[in-house]
Amino acid sequence: MSKLPDFEGLAMFAKVAEERSFAGAARALGVSVATVSRAVARLEERLGARLLNRTSRQLALTEFGRTIADSALRLYREAEQAEGAARELSARPRGLVRLAVPMSFGLRWVAPLMPEFFTTYPDIEVDLHLSDATVDIVGQGFDAALRIAVMPDSSLVARKLCPVGQVLVAAPSYLERCGTPRHPTDLNSHACLGYAYHRRNDVWRFTDAAGEEVDIRPAGPLRVTNSDALLPTVLAGLAIAEFPEFIAADYVRDGRLVPILQDWAMARGGLYFVTPSARTRPAKVEALSEFFVRHLGSPSWRLVT
Repeated sequence: MSKLPDFEGLAMFAKVAEERSFAGAARALGVSVATVSRAVARLEERLGARLLNRTSRQLALTEFGRTIADSALRLYREAEQAEGAARELSARPRGLVRLAVPMSFGLRWVAPLMPEFFTTYPDIEVDLHLSDATVDIVGQGFDAALRIAVMPDSSLVARKLCPVGQVLVAAPSYLERCGTPRHPTDLNSHACLGYAYHRRNDVWRFTDAAGEEVDIRPAGPLRVTNSDALLPTVLAGLAIAEFPEFIAADYVRDGRLVPILQDWAMARGGLYFVTPSARTRPAKVEALSEFFVRHLGSPSWRLVT
């Protein structure tokens, strides 16, 4: 015999006891009379005693049935309340969302949005995990993640919010001193800084209008696990580096950094809202997804068209 209680049998017996009728219980539960009858019979066999005396005209609880009817009905009511509360929780935007976001993007573009989000959804809490390392959403128990990628993990459900391009830049002082590269292969004689979490194993891939592809492995005095850590060295005019648009845009627009090799395209990916499943996405996660669509769908930092 299974050690798991026969919750279905207890629930159906509770309704029969309450309705004093198999047909009434069946109507209340939305099942057939035969289903109710089988469940009660199964419960009686499991408990080793009759719960009901049945005749063609009436149905009455046995003495044993009376001793457990109240407990069974209370169990049924508590299960109804628990299910109703869970249904309400999943339908209303409330509760904790564990969200993983790349660090530089999160600090620049997600954290500043949080005040408006909490004003709009006061019943939602966010556990914001900032890291450039790709997290295991399912294994580490995250509800969602923002990912900047060329191709997100196909085992997850990904919603593209906007394109994200990469820009190769240097300070004007560096280009004055070392010259401006005209072809990707020219980078082999320049100081080029690396990023440890590069999706292409620290290789810069360039493609021109004719479809020619050139791969360059950056070599220079610094390699980091967060792109922001490259900025001081690049701004000081000591090296060239690749940055996503959302980091490079302000520096390019005010002239502190200059895009180079603009006739060659670097990898163009996207910003994705990623979840383990779309079918069971609770309201709190859906609210966060729609909020990011509204606020990150047409970002001001776009440089690459």
